[in-house]
Amino acid sequence: MNTSLYQAAIAAFDQANAQDPNKEMFEGREYPKELLYAQRMTDMQERFVPDASEAVKLACRAQHIQRWKSPRSDYPMDKKGYMLWRTTLYKFHAETAGALMKQVGYDDEMIERVKTIVGKKELKTNPETQLMEDVVDLTFIEHYMLHFASQKPDYDEAKWIVIIKKTWDKMSDSAHQFALAGKIKLPEPLVPLILKAVQ
Repeated sequence: MNTSLYQAAIAAFDQANAQDPNKEMFEGREYPKELLYAQRMTDMQERFVPDASEAVKLACRAQHIQRWKSPRSDYPMDKKGYMLWRTTLYKFHAETAGALMKQVGYDDEMIERVKTIVGKKELKTNPETQLMEDVVDLTFIEHYMLHFASQKPDYDEAKWIVIIKKTWDKMSDSAHQFALAGKIKLPEPLVPLILKAVQ
């Protein structure tokens, strides 16, 4: 790893995410929402696979970079609109991360590797993309699933099992084992549903 380049890229990603006008409270402190998300992604990556490649480490930090610039409300509020928003975001995040890496001096080969991962290309066939997806899903389960559930009070058990299974199916076997071995903090009110969904 080129430590100076890596640290410069992480600083650039964090500076970009620090501009998020949306805030989130955590442990009594207010954070820009996407900066906190990026830090949680790095924390999870270091816990799950501390020896990840430089490209994966960079991609995890940049996975939601400046997401607020492309809000869901800009797209039709149906399934087709949701899918268009998601695919547009993947490209936006990849291009934003790549441009910042270029500014700090990374070569085109590493930039393209990171863009492939952040853009979620070759999922299930590219080990680096799959590894970032594992970190995304583990981070969602630990930090965001309960909040997501609180926003969907009309969802019944059957619907929640489908949602949990969809998340679970995107994860590798090693991520499954990591989650079930108590290496992440499962959202306590949802534990019965999580266990029911994955069995």
